[in-house]
Amino acid sequence: MLRKLLWVIPLLIAFLTPLLIKPGISNAVGISEANQTLFGPNVYIFDDSMSDNEIQNILTSKFKAMETNQFGSERFAFLFKPGSYNVDVKVGYYTTVAGLGQNPDDVNITGGFNTDAQWFNGNATQNFWRSVENFTVNESDGSSSRWAVSQAAPMRRMHFKGNLDLFDFDQWWNAGWASGGYIADSVIDGNVVPGSQQQFFSRNNSYGNWNNSVWNTVLLGDENPPPNVNTFPEPSYTVIDKTPVVREKPYLYINDSGQYNVFVPGLQTNTQGVTWKNGSTPGQSIPIDNFYIAKPGTSEAASINAALRAGKHLLFTPGIYRINEPIQVNNPNTVVFGLGYPTLIPENGVTAMKVADVDGVKVSGLLFDAGTVNSSSLMEVGPENSSADHSDNPISLHDVFFRVGGAGVGRADISLKINSDDVIGDHFWIWRADHGDGVGWGVNTAANGLVVNGDDVTIYGLFVEHYQKYQTVWNGDGGRTYFYQSEIPYDIPSQDAWMSQNGTVNGYASYKVDDTVTSHEAWGLGVYSYFRDAPVKLNSAIEAPDNQGVNIHHMTTIWLAGVAGSEITHVINNTGGRVYANSPASAMRQTVTEFRGSGTGGSETVLDRTGWTATSSVTSGDDPNNILDGDLNTRWTTGQPMKPGQSLTVDMKTVKTFDRIIMDSAGSSNDYARGYEVYVSNNGASWGNPVASGTGRGAKIQVDFPEQTARYIKVVQTGNASYWWSVVEFNTIKIN
Repeated sequence: MLRKLLWVIPLLIAFLTPLLIKPGISNAVGISEANQTLFGPNVYIFDDSMSDNEIQNILTSKFKAMETNQFGSERFAFLFKPGSYNVDVKVGYYTTVAGLGQNPDDVNITGGFNTDAQWFNGNATQNFWRSVENFTVNESDGSSSRWAVSQAAPMRRMHFKGNLDLFDFDQWWNAGWASGGYIADSVIDGNVVPGSQQQFFSRNNSYGNWNNSVWNTVLLGDENPPPNVNTFPEPSYTVIDKTPVVREKPYLYINDSGQYNVFVPGLQTNTQGVTWKNGSTPGQSIPIDNFYIAKPGTSEAASINAALRAGKHLLFTPGIYRINEPIQVNNPNTVVFGLGYPTLIPENGVTAMKVADVDGVKVSGLLFDAGTVNSSSLMEVGPENSSADHSDNPISLHDVFFRVGGAGVGRADISLKINSDDVIGDHFWIWRADHGDGVGWGVNTAANGLVVNGDDVTIYGLFVEHYQKYQTVWNGDGGRTYFYQSEIPYDIPSQDAWMSQNGTVNGYASYKVDDTVTSHEAWGLGVYSYFRDAPVKLNSAIEAPDNQGVNIHHMTTIWLAGVAGSEITHVINNTGGRVYANSPASAMRQTVTEFRGSGTGGSETVLDRTGWTATSSVTSGDDPNNILDGDLNTRWTTGQPMKPGQSLTVDMKTVKTFDRIIMDSAGSSNDYARGYEVYVSNNGASWGNPVASGTGRGAKIQVDFPEQTARYIKVVQTGNASYWWSVVEFNTIKIN
């Protein structure tokens, strides 16, 4: 009998195999099974064979549940397989909406895209913790899409075939407040309208037009940024042509065989525009079977660590995870991927996650929420005294967020500590709660948001707020920050409770570069105050050492509100005016355009070049006035090889006092003056002896000399070279 039945078995296997669901395979299912996949019940996966109405019902019901659920425990992700969907997408708290195609145009949303702030009367300043990624929006009625958000609300790999508004209106059609935000690797065919967005960071995007800026807008590596805006502080743009080094955030997708994969984009340098402009993003696919899929309530730290030790990557599905021992990421190139704002809460004062000092780890999409027992840190990247060189394969952190209080009592000395070298940080919001539950000066205690000890760390889109001492402490050399937004704590009880440097200085600077640092650069920093509870003063919003190689560009302080007598006294290092009231305008906002460490113990002021003109002794097709236009994409050049006697003359129109000039040949690194003499004059005819001379050794030539008072500056080139002499920007400086 047994032998007679054996022949049936192969037939049964052949018949049943197509009906079996492999864990890593996507199969078409009905709407009732949309959240019954390997990713658990908090992840809904939609197929374009499903009814648009049924999909819309799920989206609408969940948005209503999450629209105001600022500190709730629910977490969701809505994922769309390749296809077209006539649905209206709104994104509430702790929600991710993403396409599952290889590229954004594989998923097309035609019904609408409207994340508004109507629950708060058009005020989007509390629209936190939500994200969209990897799909196309084509509004069927031609209206603008809306993404009215603030911190921890990234938009990545999106394509809008129309306009995108970044704010909402109140009931009287006034633009409501907004405090964002972050967009990367996206295309907006029409206009981007920030409207009332106080600040915004845009990286490697393409758009028809970027409409406006309020206090601080940094556009890095974007295609088609607004022209002629390099006149900070009015308008308040910082435009940087290329992103120096970046790895885009990993993302989930389905391949042609229906297999789930996590795609890890490759490391890129000196980039402009999106990674998918000419086809798929360069990088590597990792099958989902290579991941340990963590689920709330069943996955504990011990089982997660066992999987990591076994060589698995790690995917957190949406939910709350209580961590009773540190999650140890020790293997090189491990991917830790969060989906739908999974939230890690340490117990018993542990550090929730520790990353070893190894190459190529990628961590994305996580929210670390401090526990009731104080942690020394919430996340550490590399142990103390890490020193390995990761420049060829850096650790990268993407959309990693931190919270102390708000959902309940939380305590942590430091939220994020980076000890490894060469780390790339790609969007952080590090927040000590100013509202919610478990909030108070002696309740949600937290000294520092970010401490960077590693060298050559680069951070894009850094938001740090309300910590009780320095918000950001930078101890490593070679650091770079592109965009910084910070609010000082609201709840300081008295000036005596908030004094730095052994009680000798009012308050703690928001951005603190340690005195031992010899090289550091930051662009587009905004520090705001609302001293709600006491007439508190902060001496300087930013502190940085006066060391050559330390350069801070485009700084802003804002007095949002506060008790009478409160103020930020200076912008940086006792330089810049105070902010102390809402009017006049100068009482609310102060700026410093440049700080360049001199090694002389003082800060510096870059002279305003408005109305200045430049002439040259040799004529080429490049206007000498290009050196004064603030545009890094234009230059003046001799149009011929360098030889002695070629000269540039700058007319400042009125007599100025100065003691430094900088000639920057950025982008033309071989075109610097091989030798130079600097002359000054009050009439443009009588020059006397040179006030300085020297030999050029690189693209940026800084020339210091005894203080001069004059109207004209002439630089005579004294060397020989086959390269042309060119200058992109010429700045005149007074060291304070």
